[in-house]
Amino acid sequence: MIHHLNGTLVESLPTQIVLDVGGVGYHVLIPLSSYDKLPPPGTQIKILTHLTVREDAHILFGFMSASERDLFRLLVQHVSGIGPKTALDVLSGTTVTAFKAAVVAGDTAALSRIKGIGKKTAERIVVELKDKVGIAAAWEAASAGHAPSAEEVKVNDAVLALIALGYKQVDALKAVRTAETKLPSANTEELVTASLKLLL
Repeated sequence: MIHHLNGTLVESLPTQIVLDVGGVGYHVLIPLSSYDKLPPPGTQIKILTHLTVREDAHILFGFMSASERDLFRLLVQHVSGIGPKTALDVLSGTTVTAFKAAVVAGDTAALSRIKGIGKKTAERIVVELKDKVGIAAAWEAASAGHAPSAEEVKVNDAVLALIALGYKQVDALKAVRTAETKLPSANTEELVTASLKLLL
């Protein structure tokens, strides 16, 4: 599994980039949400990746934030009928926060407005992801129109990262809460690392 790439941005388009890493050009597919965060070509960047292996190709997907990659993995791994292309469309059509809020609120109408997501797929997303994202109080607050605090966002993103790695939501939340108590000033990545040690 390729976790990330660190190199020079050679070319960027709304749906793909070319990244030069040690003289090798990597073609990486990206969502619009990541394209908006890209610096100008010629700049050194680090991009988080997800590798999909098919019979005829190895395809790299890239993300400028961990929350985008975590949501991509949740969609691909936990919602039947959603492949990598549709998962990219979701990230291109809405923000991670707005998507979570729609799932928590059961707002299938909002989800159906995203390219590639029909009414039935929107209903499947709510059914199959609500228990995974609904545990976070901040997402419920977001759906009610209240912005979550930085601390809540940090905890929620850490929990989502652990769920994307295959852990149960209850175990993930318990581990993150324990890690947060021990490391109150930790960032999301540090929380995930500390939580993984507790879960192993």
